[in-house]
Amino acid sequence: MSIVRRLLQKPGTIELAPFQQLLPQVEAHEQRLRGLSDGELTAVAQAARDDAEICACCREAAWRALGERPYDVQVLGTLAMLSGLIAEMATGEGKTLCGALAAAGHALRGRPVHVMSVNDYLARRDAEWMRPVYDLLGVTVGWIGQASTAAERRRAYAAQVTYAAVSEFGFDVLRDRLVTDTADLVAGDPVVVLIDEADSVLIDEARVPLVLAGAAETANIDREMARIAAGLRPGQHYEIDEDGRNVSLTSAGAGAAEHALGGIDLYTAEHTGELTRLNVALHAHALLQRDVDYIIRDNAVQLINESRGRVTRRQRWPDGLHAAVEAKEGLAASESGEILDTVTIQSLVRRYQTICGMTGTAAAAGEQFREFYGLEIAVIPPNRPCVRADEPDRLYPTLNAKEKAIVGQVAAAHATGRPVLIGTLDVAGSEQLAGQLGRAGLRCTVLNARNDAQEAAIVAEAGAYGAITVSTQMAGRGTDIRLGGSSGDRVQIAGLGGLYVIGTSRHASSRLDHQLRGRAGRQGDPGGSVFFASMEDELILQYAPDEVRGPVAESRAPWVLGHAQRVAEGVNLEIHRNTWQYNKLVEDQRRIVLGHRERVLRSDDALSALAQRCPERLAELSPGVDRRVLVSAARQVVLFHLDRAWAQHLAFLADLREGIHLRALARGTAPLNEFNREAILAFGPLLDEVAAQSVETFRIAEITADGVDLDAIGLKRPTATWTYLVHENPFGTDIDRALRSVARRFRKDAV
Repeated sequence: MSIVRRLLQKPGTIELAPFQQLLPQVEAHEQRLRGLSDGELTAVAQAARDDAEICACCREAAWRALGERPYDVQVLGTLAMLSGLIAEMATGEGKTLCGALAAAGHALRGRPVHVMSVNDYLARRDAEWMRPVYDLLGVTVGWIGQASTAAERRRAYAAQVTYAAVSEFGFDVLRDRLVTDTADLVAGDPVVVLIDEADSVLIDEARVPLVLAGAAETANIDREMARIAAGLRPGQHYEIDEDGRNVSLTSAGAGAAEHALGGIDLYTAEHTGELTRLNVALHAHALLQRDVDYIIRDNAVQLINESRGRVTRRQRWPDGLHAAVEAKEGLAASESGEILDTVTIQSLVRRYQTICGMTGTAAAAGEQFREFYGLEIAVIPPNRPCVRADEPDRLYPTLNAKEKAIVGQVAAAHATGRPVLIGTLDVAGSEQLAGQLGRAGLRCTVLNARNDAQEAAIVAEAGAYGAITVSTQMAGRGTDIRLGGSSGDRVQIAGLGGLYVIGTSRHASSRLDHQLRGRAGRQGDPGGSVFFASMEDELILQYAPDEVRGPVAESRAPWVLGHAQRVAEGVNLEIHRNTWQYNKLVEDQRRIVLGHRERVLRSDDALSALAQRCPERLAELSPGVDRRVLVSAARQVVLFHLDRAWAQHLAFLADLREGIHLRALARGTAPLNEFNREAILAFGPLLDEVAAQSVETFRIAEITADGVDLDAIGLKRPTATWTYLVHENPFGTDIDRALRSVARRFRKDAV
């Protein structure tokens, strides 16, 4: 099959033979290195240039520093990443060490490396854990966390290898785009990026924009609409579409809302605003569920990352949805402000000259890696063959029947002392199952977004005798489940069959299923897995509704579940593709603006340009003001207007995107083509307008030996900036929601 896949040029079929042929050379170099002192090893590593010698130095350093000699398969993974590939390595195969060796290898070639982790905890843990290896190789390493100061960030970026969460790299890039002096720059050059959990970062989160906002203010809380939405009843006042992405008022619901608003007609032009506000509130009320989509902690709405099952700090929904959820929950409004710039993770990563990474489930996302990043997958075989027993899926007609079966299965395994890991889709599901297990006399430990700070300790003990662990998504947990837990009684647990993984539902992505399964059977250990599903699961109701109409034969169950999952993956791929298509032109325009900004920031171009447009003002200032001050003043003026113009252009594009379907309908064109046409027309005069405004400001601003005072003429930069991530909005924009509501109302009236 692997030969056929290679002939068909399928993802994940990179030939490993060239890497395997280097393994004898690596071992030969290693034999030579064993007799060297630590200092001599460092010197050899610093002089090494070919892949085999670099890997040998790295392997020897790992053995001396950590007592771990990387397996041949880890060397293969290292070679793959040194070649700019994504290495697929199963859970428990030592990806952290493999990634460190690859990062060190790139650094020894003189190329700075940014190692992107999925969170602050893993970034710091991995940097400190691997530091002895880097030290032996003569490679400097640093890490960045959310609380790191600007000075600490500069020191970390000055190192040859820098670890940080993906969001921290992005926020540093955004903040650097606002500096007016090169001394204030923080982020390092984008040369090599090595991404841990590459599919999660590059695929699942690629649509999530990172945002830099300024002039923060309190968002408007629409408590009136929240109260009206809370009084509406499903089925009577509103209906939810089969795909769960839209909720619409019925005639009775519209009437009730109109009465509550004083007898207005929501469907007239003058009350479009009220209809939009009500739709936002109704979406927050009906489609965003507490303990599924978000939790309330520290009197704030905290979003839950769907692919990781943990809280995503500094993340919020767009288009008023976040404020609507705060109103729904009776919370105080969080701050809001003008968006100064954004960057998607996809755009952030594509800045780098070399992209590589590792994950346990890359091949399933191979087409997307190839389409969006031009990346190929190297599937690295396990060090020891996987002997995990994966049982067929079990499909039940109802949720109730499925849940009873799960409890029974857990009880049977627990009775033998076999450790059980149960994967659920969300916080609510994990806590509901924990309650059912408790009522059955089965004590369990729960790991979800509420207690994710304890995740390392919980996961580490999930393989202990008699342990029952209920967890949301296992992707990116960063801790192996070792048989026997801290007691280390591996033999006893192995004799019981190893860790038993139970999935309570199939995920919308098969990769998440594989990540959960992969927690059992690490490094050749015994283990088992089974997934339970029901015809009332959200996956089937939303993506395979036709299958719900009649009984499903047991032999047909795998096809039904696979079909629903494939449809879900296709929908998400299309969303990703559509988002990227809209973003491509914006990225092109951003590159032009940033190129212009870079020239202004690092040269005298601003003063030269202003001197040509208003030489009399330069002549007036030159006798009393030092040229360096004039250069700085001109730079401040131009950068202020450039940054303002870009922020205003982004706001225009956001408004344009909201109403683009109406514009396209009016012109009879495709929405994307219409968006690009309007965006190009709006961007055309931007730099000329910046130049004209800069000249006017240069003429009237007070410029002294101390510099320019822009505040005095009302040109104020934000006194503070703040960063956050915009959570993907599955429900569309405000206008999308209102239009769908109107369309449904008219369809019902027509019937």
